[in-house]
Amino acid sequence: MKLAIVAGGRGTRLGLKEIPKPMVKIGGKPILEHQINLAKSYGIKDVYVLSCYQADVIKSYFGDGSTLDINITHITEKYPLGTAGAVKQLKDRINERFIVFYGDIILNIDLASFIAFDKQSSSIATIVVHPNDHPYDSDLVKITEENIVVAFNPKPHDRNKFYCNLVNAAIYILSPEIFKYIPEDKPADFGKDIFPLLVKSGETVRAYKTAEYIKDVGTIDRLKKVDNDFLNGTIERISKKYKRPAIFIDRDGTLIEEVDLLHKVEDLRPFPFSASAVKKINNSDFLSFLITNQPAVARNLCDISTVKDIHNKLDTLLGKKGAYLNDIYFCPHHPDKGYIEENKEFKIECDCRKPKTGMIGKAAEDYNIDLESSWIIGDTTTDIQTGVNAGLKTILVRTGKGGKDGKFKCYPDFIFDDLESAVDFILKDKRSYGVCIKEITYKITEFKNQAPLIICIAGLARSGKSTFVKLLLQTLQGKDITAQVLSLDSWLIGINERKDNMTIRQRYKYDEICRDIIKLIKHEEISKKIYDPYSRSIINGGRLTLNSSGCLIIDGVPALDIKDLREMSNYKIYIEVDEDIRKKRFFNFYRWKDLHDEEIGSLYQKRLIDEVPFIEESKQYADIVVRI
Repeated sequence: MKLAIVAGGRGTRLGLKEIPKPMVKIGGKPILEHQINLAKSYGIKDVYVLSCYQADVIKSYFGDGSTLDINITHITEKYPLGTAGAVKQLKDRINERFIVFYGDIILNIDLASFIAFDKQSSSIATIVVHPNDHPYDSDLVKITEENIVVAFNPKPHDRNKFYCNLVNAAIYILSPEIFKYIPEDKPADFGKDIFPLLVKSGETVRAYKTAEYIKDVGTIDRLKKVDNDFLNGTIERISKKYKRPAIFIDRDGTLIEEVDLLHKVEDLRPFPFSASAVKKINNSDFLSFLITNQPAVARNLCDISTVKDIHNKLDTLLGKKGAYLNDIYFCPHHPDKGYIEENKEFKIECDCRKPKTGMIGKAAEDYNIDLESSWIIGDTTTDIQTGVNAGLKTILVRTGKGGKDGKFKCYPDFIFDDLESAVDFILKDKRSYGVCIKEITYKITEFKNQAPLIICIAGLARSGKSTFVKLLLQTLQGKDITAQVLSLDSWLIGINERKDNMTIRQRYKYDEICRDIIKLIKHEEISKKIYDPYSRSIINGGRLTLNSSGCLIIDGVPALDIKDLREMSNYKIYIEVDEDIRKKRFFNFYRWKDLHDEEIGSLYQKRLIDEVPFIEESKQYADIVVRI
């Protein structure tokens, strides 16, 4: 297959004067050279460079291509002909399908996969499409479920409409039949002129969706970003040749506000933090996918087209803030039949409705995802069970239903206040915890001959203890160190038994904690109690014994305030966080418990008096203080 590179750009927004835009250097090499080297790595040896502005600079640098072990043919426009007009010059030179790159993009895509997709079905053109972080100034594409292009929406866009964030990536495979649609010696653009004409004429244009690295360098900021991505290896890593981790995000109650059976475009409202959270994923090596059950279709409240319109609005709102989802998967089915108003076509048992894993499996197939390194974030037990079924790590958020749906008896790996907190943990905080956990794990090995090794983890409420404990537990298990966790919340007094003048030392049964833990260490049974954080009550859980773990992790706010407990501990850890962050978490946590802000504010002030001083004083007994 031959390659044509449209290299007529001037680079006006980059302030270029001495070189054309395709000769801008990334990592010390011109964009054109990166493109040619990519094509060469897939066995493409014949390249046509279609230039105009300062064409001599390009010819002088590349010559006939022999220094790169390829064949380069230079064709120079007499005057600017546009992207399609430039390619028209090849009508008497190419009589087979060929690839086109625009000369102002840096890309690293699996060309073999792209070519294989093109061969699956006949078309006059196959174009690469992808979401980007500036859809508002990009040519957008509308496609069907079968990846057939049905419309082109060139910039500028109608501000009163919502568009799917699917961008013409300026990479094509074209049939030579396309030449008859391009005017002779007349400027024409593929996105604005030729592709819309093809669709209107009934020709088949197919779309190849990818999440690989494709970025234009149209502005100074984008150029700096691309150059930095080259230097840190991002461009090389983000190719379909390599498996990538993903974050699967639930829609209602997680990414957008909960609306029961949302079926109207105007009712969609993203959370204030949604765009920021998704943008953080975009700036990482993780892919971002929306996976959502939409039974409103099966219930005949709306049709598939309306669901897509809703998602177009979501794409548009995220895009305005520089964020995008790599893809959206939704299930329109519902298994329960027999309702008069139902849409029988969608009242079926399917493989895609969560907690089944069909949507995740499809995404993994489409994008070569490393599921073992991937996560799911959602607000229901259905989302968590989906993650468990798919082998993902799971995070429950307290927005939306906050896990109160009770449909499945499953437990998330982690719980956070909202999507942004969850994303921050995956991308940043987890690594911060990891540095401390590595040190602690090393220290623990010093006590490996003692059984059980007792580790106490304390800190103010909402400081991140439980998250730290779960990460520590996972790390220990990865090193074949068995461990058991005891939560001191099981020794809390239920809300109905508390009095206003109680301090933390009365709310927790200090003496009973010590007696029970001593019994456990002696391998005696104790009554198992479970604290339900939502109802703030104690549930009888039968009997509890200490298993054969080599490590007993005691997790609780007052763990270091209890003298006998800290004296029997081998290692003592105190977790702390900035008070502004802790206060925000405190309010979010009690909102999840259905308290009003006025009640939460009073409780927060009370805890500053009857809890915080005692716990902060106990920090002095810690062997290590972990600040996140």
